[in-house]
Amino acid sequence: MQMIDEVSKVVIWLIRAGATFRLCYCLFRLISADEDAVIYKKRAKNVIIFYVIAESVCVIKNLILNYYG
Repeated sequence: MQMIDEVSKVVIWLIRAGATFRLCYCLFRLISADEDAVIYKKRAKNVIIFYVIAESVCVIKNLILNYYG
């Protein structure tokens, strides 16, 4: 059970770091590219949606493990 928790924490950390870097990249590209602004706005929105869904899944997993564990 401890191995699952450690792997879970690493995956959550990677998701947070990846989403942060991707969002920063999209925002920097949004500032510099005027004609591609619509594309990078949509990509930034998709990163935020992915992050919210990923965090929700992790919270639900923790609730289930705490309830049945």
